[in-house]
Amino acid sequence: MKLDSKIPEGPLAEKWTKHKFNQKLVNPANKRKYDIIIVGTGLAGASAAASLAELGYNVKAFCFQDSPRRAHSIAAQGGINAAKNYRNDGDSVYRLFYDTIKGGDYRAREANVYRLAEVSVNIIDQCVAQGVPFAREYGGLLDNRSFGGAQVSRTFYARGQTGQQLLLGAYSALSRQVSTGKVKLYTRSEMLDVVIVDGKARGIVTRNLITGKIESHSAHAVVLASGGYGNVFFLSTNAMGSNVTAAWRAHKKGALFANPCYTQIHPTCIPVSGDHQSKLTLMSESLRNDGRVWVPATKEMAEKLRKGEIKANDIAEADRDYYLERRYPSFGNLVPRDVASRNAKYVCDEGRGVNETGEAVFLDFRDAIKRDSEDVIRARYGNLFDMYQQITGENPYKVPMKIYPAVHYTMGGLWVDYNLMTNVPGLYATGESNFSDHGANRLGASALMQGLADGYFVLPYTIGDYLAGVPATKVETTAPEFQEAEKAVKERINTLLNIKGSKTVDHFHKRLGKIMWDYCGMARTAEGLTKAKAMIKELREEFWKDVKVVGTNEELNMSLEKANRVADFLELGELMVDDALNRNESCGGHFREEYQTPEGEALRDDDNFAYVAAWQYTGDNQPEVLHKEPLAFENVKLTQRSYK
Repeated sequence: MKLDSKIPEGPLAEKWTKHKFNQKLVNPANKRKYDIIIVGTGLAGASAAASLAELGYNVKAFCFQDSPRRAHSIAAQGGINAAKNYRNDGDSVYRLFYDTIKGGDYRAREANVYRLAEVSVNIIDQCVAQGVPFAREYGGLLDNRSFGGAQVSRTFYARGQTGQQLLLGAYSALSRQVSTGKVKLYTRSEMLDVVIVDGKARGIVTRNLITGKIESHSAHAVVLASGGYGNVFFLSTNAMGSNVTAAWRAHKKGALFANPCYTQIHPTCIPVSGDHQSKLTLMSESLRNDGRVWVPATKEMAEKLRKGEIKANDIAEADRDYYLERRYPSFGNLVPRDVASRNAKYVCDEGRGVNETGEAVFLDFRDAIKRDSEDVIRARYGNLFDMYQQITGENPYKVPMKIYPAVHYTMGGLWVDYNLMTNVPGLYATGESNFSDHGANRLGASALMQGLADGYFVLPYTIGDYLAGVPATKVETTAPEFQEAEKAVKERINTLLNIKGSKTVDHFHKRLGKIMWDYCGMARTAEGLTKAKAMIKELREEFWKDVKVVGTNEELNMSLEKANRVADFLELGELMVDDALNRNESCGGHFREEYQTPEGEALRDDDNFAYVAAWQYTGDNQPEVLHKEPLAFENVKLTQRSYK
């Protein structure tokens, strides 16, 4: 299969402008004849639904939550990047492009990343016009702060609630279109299959999560905005309902899955406290603007700390190792997430962890409070500090926070071309559900930027180019392709309900998560990955023989919902391991211990692995076929990443 990325010709800075002009258009009178399905109503989905409906298309939007306001986008805390250069500190569209390419360890497409940087400046204006309450300086101008992987302040924020405020802006725009009748909103509906008619995506099959009713919906194009797959690890910062099902079912219908092994581990999360936990809590990367990361300088002192013989505040300055500042003097505590996470693992592996499990480091605001006052720090981070205190019982104004890396975001996803269309005609993927913009590591504050860029400024242009060549004739859901898809969904549900095993769905999910974290998490080896593959295969077979799914389909049945999702995670887990095993290099969040520099940094192999790995499903229990999209770098020089 030849992968056509459809990247336009010409200079980098002119590609998107020329491409928009060369797109075929659908005239306003014809737009109302076309139906578009959007799966997911987070930032990418809600912004796309609102924008496409505003253009005149008929939109059907689906979410499994009871309201789009509950999409996981609300959990984003720290901010959204944009190359406005309000601080006059040397920022530009090109610098944002370069920082993002470098941050992704040179494993992203230049054209996509430059477009993202280019439209970032419009996103802020759009959101301000919607009333998003970004933080402002004393004089009324929008405020900025720094994030990892950049030496400029370009991150716009709304205290620690940026995702929530941006989603409310998109939700308001979506609600307006719902009230006009241009968007029909289906809540508590989960997509369980995509329907292909004559080689094109023409609809989906859903399950009503309240009644269990299986329904088909047809359209002229289908857009997946269903988020990432971090919950394959069980413990992550994702909402518990976040899953891979929509993307995975599309994959099994022919859509290629790209770079599945690229997982982002976020360095500032509240550490695991025990086996009882079902999720982890993120502490915003913005805290690293003022907080200093450190551990005791010796194992002996760390052991005394863990035993309670000394307190953090008792440790003298000379006995503290501010290891990020020591190793990376240029960027200090604001190194990218993959670098910060690995270094936290290193010092904890040395025995210098600061909590009972030995898997935590300090994030200390003592010096910032002394410098700026507690009131100033409270104004910047108050809600984050309150959240930390409610969860841990410790006051971060008085004692250092304890943090440790955790699974946060997934850079892999469905393969898409420059137009955000998968290799299946008429099937699009936006936001975290596609692979396109972040390479092997996402810079902080870029997820919100990508979701809104795709929904507000990219998809509304590119989807018209496809629809202009599609007859406006509707496909009826009585077509045999819909009937077959419905039948397959019902058979799968019945199979799960009739296993009547002895172990809960969570039992299998936790075991899968531990395998993934131990062998395909922050550090990977060929030996460990090979072991993990065999373990996952065995676990998957056990799942289909011994999972216990209680209740029936014709009711609210969370056990059935979880079983459907975990069955997909088990298959995805195998592919992630295959992808990690195939990539004999380290890059960004993919760290193979066999491939590292003498200083312990990721060691890329650009001669052999400067490509997008796009995997093709070939059938149950069959090995997937790898397709490669070569990455060409014409505007940046491939160098060993350095933040020193």
